[in-house]
Amino acid sequence: MRSYPVEKLLFDVVPFDPRAGTFVLAALHATCFPDPWNAAAISALLVTPGTLAYAHDDGFVLARVAGEEAEILTLAVAPAARGRGLGRALLQAVITKAGEMGATSMFLEVGVDNPSALALYAGLGFAKVGMRKAYYNGRDALVLRLSLPAKFA
Repeated sequence: MRSYPVEKLLFDVVPFDPRAGTFVLAALHATCFPDPWNAAAISALLVTPGTLAYAHDDGFVLARVAGEEAEILTLAVAPAARGRGLGRALLQAVITKAGEMGATSMFLEVGVDNPSALALYAGLGFAKVGMRKAYYNGRDALVLRLSLPAKFA
């Protein structure tokens, strides 16, 4: 198993314990997206093998690892908490854990009309590998990939 250096983050993000209930995650997701996931949908994902989540009071990330590939399923940061590095901290935590679980690459989809998210992902080293037409209710999405292990600046 690979070893990754632990970096000090600006935010205390912790693995999410699904026994705590997913209603708080669903409420947060609803503040971030026009078509939010409900607590039952989030719970169903969390019991799927290889699925993991990291959380903070103002955000969470949900990802899945299958073999050597990992995927960011969703990243939600409360609107009032954006632009302070919380999204980056959540992503660094889940990317590091995915690498520890054996993933050699991480994928995600992001709307082409989301410049803040695009900048966040580019800053972490994600690169475009494809596009999904009309992926988000008629809006196009880019497919991004990050090679693991990742080195964060």
